[in-house]
Order: sequence, then C-alpha cells, then structure tokens
Amino acid sequence: MERNCSEHTVRAYGRDLAAFADFRSAGGSRDTDLEDIDQLLVRSFIASLNQRRLSRRTQGRHLSALRGLFRYACLAGRMQSNPADAVPTPKVEKTLPRHLRPGDIDALLEAPAGRAGALGLRDRALLELLYASGLRVGELVALNWRDIDLGARVLRVVGKGDRERMTPFGEPAEKALHEWRGVWEEVFRNPPAGAEQDDPVFLNQSGTRLSARSVRRIIDRYVAETAQAQGAHPHALRHSFATHLLESGADLRSIQELLGHASLSTTQRYMHVDTGRLLKVYRETHPRAKGG
Repeated sequence: MERNCSEHTVRAYGRDLAAFADFRSAGGSRDTDLEDIDQLLVRSFIASLNQRRLSRRTQGRHLSALRGLFRYACLAGRMQSNPADAVPTPKVEKTLPRHLRPGDIDALLEAPAGRAGALGLRDRALLELLYASGLRVGELVALNWRDIDLGARVLRVVGKGDRERMTPFGEPAEKALHEWRGVWEEVFRNPPAGAEQDDPVFLNQSGTRLSARSVRRIIDRYVAETAQAQGAHPHALRHSFATHLLESGADLRSIQELLGHASLSTTQRYMHVDTGRLLKVYRETHPRAKGG
C-alpha cells in the first residue's frame, strides 16, 4: 500500500515469496524466524531458479521480492541485516522494445473489417485506441465510457502507482469508438447476473468486461490474418505508438507523459529504437558507409 503497487505486482511478489518459502522448507527448515536466513540460502535459491531455466528477469524479480521483505523485516526489528543485499542481481540483456512499422500497423487495424457484427466493431475500436493512445492493456480493459470524452478526443486513465493522466486520441479512433458505442447497448442490454453494474467500454460476448487475456487472443487472431504483422502483441502497439511519435519529432518528455512513465529513463529506451533505424538508413544510403 505504501508503494502503491498494482494488484498484479502484489500477486507476482506473493508467488515469488511463496516459492522461496517452499525452497526453504524443502531444505529442512520449518522455522518461521527470519534470522536464520543468510546470504548463502538466498544465493542457493537464485541458483535453483537458474537450474529451472527461468529467465534472468524472473530471477531478478524473485530477488527484488526477497530484498523488499527483508528490508521491511529489518525496519520491524525482526532481522538485523538484509541477506539479499549482497546477492548480485542477474544481469539482463537489454532488448529493444518490439514495434511495428506503419504498413504493418495499417494491416492490423484494417483486419477487423472482415469480422461481421458488433464484435468486429469492438475489435476495430480496441485496436485503434491501443495504437492511438499508447495505453497499457490493463488500462484499456479498465476503461469506462465516463472516462472518455469523444467530442474532445481525450480520455482519463489511471495507470501504475494510481497515477492519473489525460491521454488524447485521433479521429480514426474516435470514429471506431462511435461505431462501437452504437451497438454497445445491444451487447450490454442484458448483462449476466452478478456482472458489475458499470459501463465498461470493451465487453466480451457475454456482456461483461473484457479481460487482458482476451485482448491478447483478439490480437493473435488478427496477427494470424496479417502475415506482415507477425509477432505483434498488445504491448507492441504501445511501443509502436511511442516509436512513431519519436520518429516524427516528438520530444521524450511529452512521450513520457503520454505513456505514463514515472521515470524518463524508461522512455529513453525508444531512443535506441530510433538510433537503430537511423544507422540502417545511413548504411544503406551513404556513399561512404561501406568499404570498397
């Protein structure tokens, strides 16, 4: 609560700590006292994750969860020192955010035209809004109609850490949302018993709020129909949103605000994407870029 962590983060850290508790029990310890936990035990736990071939990023998250628990235990007087502090975080290779070129984006956005009925309109609105606003999928599925001002083409979203921001979107997304809104009540007219009495923007076939997992399935469906968009995933649309803004001259501070990043260093990853594109253009076009 103090760190304003999302429910997803809380669940993930809970699983990580439970995994450590199981590892400790498997080693013969049934003690609930934290004082007997030392650096060697933490190192052994991380080594076991490596043996299970979990990614270094996942190993690092487990270690971060342990550091947080032990730090809290030190503040509460249950531990004298943090045994996880001296354990190095597994190095993670820096990967560039995956994004789609404009032609790939166009093909993906047009794909729902082949799906008749209300759900085709829903899918078009969903894809258009993801790319037009750079929303996270969790932010998208949490949207209610009262959060969107179609006339002003702006929406209110509550992101990570309960940070609220206003995000604009363009005319194609506005048009797609208008068309989906026109048939929305047909889907939501008779929601099943126990459904939330709210106005979620994106619904499933049962008339209840669409889940993040369902969004992934929807995008997978259209990716399969548009070969040039192979490898797309929900976050790739967010990365494409940021990359295309940067390539068109937007400054990093503005992109940071639009994405809802707490730190500019997170947004700076997109500089590497743009730099890579410029290097490619240079190598392919400059007369002295190649030898001979």
